[in-house]
Amino acid sequence: MAGPALALLAVAAYAALHSVLASLGAKALARRLLGPPADRMYRLGFNVVGILTLIPVLAIPVFEPGRPLYAVSMPWAGILVAGQIGAAIVVLIGISQTDPWHFLGVRQWTEGESGRPATLVTTGLYRYVRHPLYTAGAAFLWLTPIMTMTLLALYAAFTAYLYLGSLHEERRLRAEFGEAYTDYQRRVPRMIPRLRRSAAAKPE
Repeated sequence: MAGPALALLAVAAYAALHSVLASLGAKALARRLLGPPADRMYRLGFNVVGILTLIPVLAIPVFEPGRPLYAVSMPWAGILVAGQIGAAIVVLIGISQTDPWHFLGVRQWTEGESGRPATLVTTGLYRYVRHPLYTAGAAFLWLTPIMTMTLLALYAAFTAYLYLGSLHEERRLRAEFGEAYTDYQRRVPRMIPRLRRSAAAKPE
């Protein structure tokens, strides 16, 4: 059980680190240490740290795969992989429908935080779920045609992290957009699209 335990601990550490780095306190500390340039560098630096710290987490199932659970054979494996490709495309579309340069931190680097006012995007994929990137990310994980105990633990932990991350993000969005975001919550589900849209739906 070393692989699954390591996967759970690694995702927990990853989530804790990124929750701290995403907090207002961490940004304020960076501003005190680095001065005004911190506002320009923070998002880009956050993304770089995110990628670098994700590498050892993803390496765990390579070196400690754990007990095999199943391996889907063709042609079903091909269908699952096609679903993963579709999920990756959805992520790219979702990023493009907001502001990819802001998402990456490039816009803040070149224009500063005040370079463009924030806007609440409720069109495109965001008409159906409030967090299409998280939905597609979870789908990408669970459509993997090969599953081991370590991958199962890793995917379960990352799915929980995505859901908890959506809660944290929505607190920030409610503070930023106020009633407009609360109304959006009432109309659009968090991560799982509804078969029918209901105007009287409560926020999830």
